[in-house]
Amino acid sequence: MMRILLLAALVLIVPRTAAAQGIRVDPTGVNVNTQGATTVFLTFGGLNGRQPAEALWCGELIPAAPDFGFKCNPATIFGSLPLRFDRSARDGRRFTDIMSIPPSVSRRAYQAAEAGAASAFFYVRRFVSPGGGPDEYVAVTCRLAGGGARVPLALLDVRLGFAADEPVLFLPAGESPPPVNAQITYTGTGRLRGRWEVVLPGEELPTPQDLLPEASLPPDQRGLQRRYTPLDRFNVFLPPVGRLTLPGPDVARLPTSVDGTYFLLLRVEATDDKEADSNLANAGAGQGIVHSGAVAGFPLPMLRYVVQGGRRSAAEPGALSLVAPVDGAVIGPEQSVDFAWSAPREAVVFRLDVQDAGGTTVHSALVGAGSTVHRAPPWLRDRAAGGTLRWRVTALDAGGRPLQFTGWRTLTFE
Repeated sequence: MMRILLLAALVLIVPRTAAAQGIRVDPTGVNVNTQGATTVFLTFGGLNGRQPAEALWCGELIPAAPDFGFKCNPATIFGSLPLRFDRSARDGRRFTDIMSIPPSVSRRAYQAAEAGAASAFFYVRRFVSPGGGPDEYVAVTCRLAGGGARVPLALLDVRLGFAADEPVLFLPAGESPPPVNAQITYTGTGRLRGRWEVVLPGEELPTPQDLLPEASLPPDQRGLQRRYTPLDRFNVFLPPVGRLTLPGPDVARLPTSVDGTYFLLLRVEATDDKEADSNLANAGAGQGIVHSGAVAGFPLPMLRYVVQGGRRSAAEPGALSLVAPVDGAVIGPEQSVDFAWSAPREAVVFRLDVQDAGGTTVHSALVGAGSTVHRAPPWLRDRAAGGTLRWRVTALDAGGRPLQFTGWRTLTFE
């Protein structure tokens, strides 16, 4: 009789918690790195109009009644998802979340386990009802483990660099740069697959969304990132050791024939990794498996190099060349700056770029082909801050593509 009464009591409780909960997630549990960061791709389904809110990590769950699900016990909260790591996105009836666990949270969970708590902790995402109804809490179990084979394959840190120890590499036109490599820190094991691309001078720079690894994007956004000039591909196996030095493309393939600033990109594609897979059917978000090997919670960096020296000689007929100010000019306190250059016939518009010593653009202007002079705004003196600026001009065609480039000239404000 007592057992029947207890079962009846449970039936009365369940509808206010788990049974009433319509939002599901996959995976529901993952192994995470005990002593460092971990990144996992999650899929939520069955939102039924609810909007995602904050996400917390904690050591214990308690019933969320009168809301649905189980929420964090306030006494055991380890941390919240930092805004800079929040890469979540709404994809139709799905909600995809990149769970980036900071090392600080892993350390607190490990210390709690050392003190006698359970060796697992929880990631809890709250969903809000726009109509003022009950909130809904969905939890993912995080099991403390090493950073090796049973942890999702994820990129924790990526650093690109040339063999030359220079923050920004400057090259003469036609000269090959030194070798390139990528220093990668990761968890898990599996294949790292992708390609090297280069952004040419005058091309639109990639957005942070373009620089994310493919595995960090919702399924409907994969394949839509902006593409650039391909250089080389790679497909390497990552053993469960956590570090890799990935050789860059053949430097002979890096373009250096045209003056300007180039950006080398490391594009990482999603790979099949069982520990990182997300089953849409289990989450109530459709059919199929979303492969998310090599996920990351941050955009991958770009490597910049600058080529100095135009494509044509200034003495060649029809070449774009600078006229004034002369190289190394010193501009007096009351003196204005008039930038002037020659005009090739095929140019439709000119772009003037002025940069500081660190290579940051402090002024840029577009000038129609009917004019070859541009007066600098008065605030350019303030941007110089007593230092040296450099400037150049690019001739563009009707489609905005570069035709010719000048070399750089410098000027200094008194």
